Amino acid sequence: MSETTAPVTSAASSPTTRGRVARIALRTVQVLLALFYAIASALPKLIAHPSAVESFDKIGWGSAGMYIIGALELAGGIALLVPVLQSVAALALSALMVGAFIVQLTVFDGQYAATPLILIVPLALIAWARRGHNADLLRLVRHGGRRA
Repeated sequence: MSETTAPVTSAASSPTTRGRVARIALRTVQVLLALFYAIASALPKLIAHPSAVESFDKIGWGSAGMYIIGALELAGGIALLVPVLQSVAALALSALMVGAFIVQLTVFDGQYAATPLILIVPLALIAWARRGHNADLLRLVRHGGRRA
């Protein structure tokens, strides 16, 4: 008795479904990081919350440094949600986190040094996964914003 049967596969394990789940998961991480950078990180700096003021005074950068870093974080958080900017934003925020790590080690004795390192992991994943948009961004820049 020789019968040929096709292996039973569930729809949940198909490549199409897994790809869709991965895209949704990545988009969710992007939204969460965007909210974190805009609300939890940039907002206290931009409204000059006393804890942010104290931290930047201790660093020696004062209010100008605080507002610049806050603006960079806000811009990066927003750019994480713009398809053509996602990869570049993740790279820029990663660079900012390298600086935050160095500051945490040198000024604050490493008290919260793990936080920027932890944030670099999903940012690196976003930068890599969305790297295809970099060619689109380069095309837009080369053509002055006009689609080619």
